[in-house]
Amino acid sequence: MKKAFTMLELIFVLVVIGILAAVVIPRLDRDPTREAAIQLLSHIRYTQHLAMMDDKYDANNASWYKERWQLLFGTSANTGNYIAYSIFSDKGAYTGNPGITELAKNPQNSSQLLSGGFSGVLDWKDSRATKSLNIGSKYGVTGVVFNGGCNSGKRIAFDHLGRPFTGDISSMTGPYSYTT
Repeated sequence: MKKAFTMLELIFVLVVIGILAAVVIPRLDRDPTREAAIQLLSHIRYTQHLAMMDDKYDANNASWYKERWQLLFGTSANTGNYIAYSIFSDKGAYTGNPGITELAKNPQNSSQLLSGGFSGVLDWKDSRATKSLNIGSKYGVTGVVFNGGCNSGKRIAFDHLGRPFTGDISSMTGPYSYTT
């Protein structure tokens, strides 16, 4: 007696392969710009959350607002000349650039800091850097444009109530206003 597939078995296998192909093929279509936008929006919300939870307001300190939580975008040798960003809270000298102790920790991996290298103190290839924040290398992003009241300093910063600052906050002097 010969062993062979019946016509019904062959049709069943083809239907299963067709269903698997219909499920897998749309996922092969990757949109890196959309992925970068989703990641960035998530990190903006996380930075806003940090600003509200880590209330920097101090009526006795006239410079309390300089410790705001913020995202800083840019390129440098530390990013491999790709566009990247860091999430930090400026403390002490208020330089406007993050120090290694001012960078936020990655909530998904506590051994990493939320910097794609654009911090001046952490190279993007360092094991402590979060590689996905180097959006030029990971997603092919070539620039970031700020619109709609955002400041011109390539930053997004939040006050203690989670309100974004507007105006040029890169100078570290005021005046600042808030978007509502």
